[in-house]
Amino acid sequence: MSTEKESFRDTIGTINEEGKRAWVFPKKPSGKFYTYRKYVSYALLIFLISAPFIKINGNQFLLFNIVERRFNVFGFPFWPQDFYLFVLSMIIGVVFVGFFTAAFGRIFCGWICPQTIFMEMVFRRVEYWIEGDRGAQIRLARQKWDAEKIRKRVLKWIVFFIISFLIANVFLAYLISSDKLLLYIQSNPLDQLSTFVSLLIFTAVFYFIFAWFREQVCIIACPYGRLQGVLLDNKSIVVAYDHKRGESTKGRKKYKKDEDRSTQGYGDCIDCRQCVNVCPTGIDIRNGTQLECVNCTACIDACDDIMDKVNYPKGLIRYASEENIEKKLPFKFTPRLKGYSAVLIILTGLLIGMLFLRNDVEASVLRLPGQLYQEKGEFMISNVYTYKVINKTVNAIDSVRFELIEPKGKISTVGNSSFRIDKEGLAEGTLFINIDKALLDKDKNKVKLGVYSGDTLIETTTTTFLGPRSFSN
Repeated sequence: MSTEKESFRDTIGTINEEGKRAWVFPKKPSGKFYTYRKYVSYALLIFLISAPFIKINGNQFLLFNIVERRFNVFGFPFWPQDFYLFVLSMIIGVVFVGFFTAAFGRIFCGWICPQTIFMEMVFRRVEYWIEGDRGAQIRLARQKWDAEKIRKRVLKWIVFFIISFLIANVFLAYLISSDKLLLYIQSNPLDQLSTFVSLLIFTAVFYFIFAWFREQVCIIACPYGRLQGVLLDNKSIVVAYDHKRGESTKGRKKYKKDEDRSTQGYGDCIDCRQCVNVCPTGIDIRNGTQLECVNCTACIDACDDIMDKVNYPKGLIRYASEENIEKKLPFKFTPRLKGYSAVLIILTGLLIGMLFLRNDVEASVLRLPGQLYQEKGEFMISNVYTYKVINKTVNAIDSVRFELIEPKGKISTVGNSSFRIDKEGLAEGTLFINIDKALLDKDKNKVKLGVYSGDTLIETTTTTFLGPRSFSN
């Protein structure tokens, strides 16, 4: 094995021999897969930008308001009381990532990840437009700071800042709601100084990531790349170099027109390095699967283009597994993937069931801590409680009241006997439950309460009721 092959795992493509940042100047990709990626990316960009401004039944399509603990997912509102649903969703997400990575490698990073989409389909394309392709960018980087370089760099930085500012606004809409964001935009920034400062911080973070940190997010910061080492196996479909065909017995050789390479023992790889030049993370895919590879397929398009020009079959770099390259075996649904699928189906079914059983109104009635029962007259026992009723819908609920379902008794609330709960609102207060001694068979009795809106039962809840020990059996 060559020295190059032996040493590639000890370094990353973005660090030079001196340990300093090696800036990556990828060539502008083109080809079949790049066209598909553009379609997918533009569709996802439209979704990411429009999602916080879409309303379903008055609910924002996606909202993650951590401060106010308000969350909307696909138009369904979730409250802190629904945290178990969030946990289950995260578990499903982790299992799905494991399943998808085990089957298809890091394809999510190259096709769906917002970092890659914004970097490659927005910021990188702006860079190509202003500074030119790979060769022009390298020359500009080495060029002294003359009028041309200052003009191009300043223009790029200004455009990058504007795009980062717009992304920060969209990001803020996910956190505080699009309605608040639009209201703040129309008002004086000084009236919402904390929000405006947060917006500038988000802008600075996005600008730093896309103008300087770039591919280092995928290589250093993102934990998903590290997961590949434990999730991939020789059956996983990844962007791979067919070393059997490319190296043959004597390895690579530069292409010469009308040369018969097959009789010389050289592989189909002509060592043009186009796969390296086009890579956004600066790796050489011919060195095998590496954590820096985001499966963006740019190297596939570049290699297919070269193979077409030299009249060699395409597919020297392609989606394939190690087993497929070594043994020509097709993709199989392995027992591990079947296990992931079974767990996913069970968890997804459980989540769907819980979503259907989830109530739009949630009530909790808790006995006031430290308070014992009270005797009222000769036969009645009274307990005091605090209640909370949460309205998870976007419509107000009127004439809300409590009734005791089991056992028979009376409920009296402090204040009005009925009340109103605003949309996505919370009502809380104090109430008394009075039950006849004859109906109590224990010192701790379970009672069932109904929450009504007018004559309609909208929720039920249970609590404990204390009675005299002398009536305990």
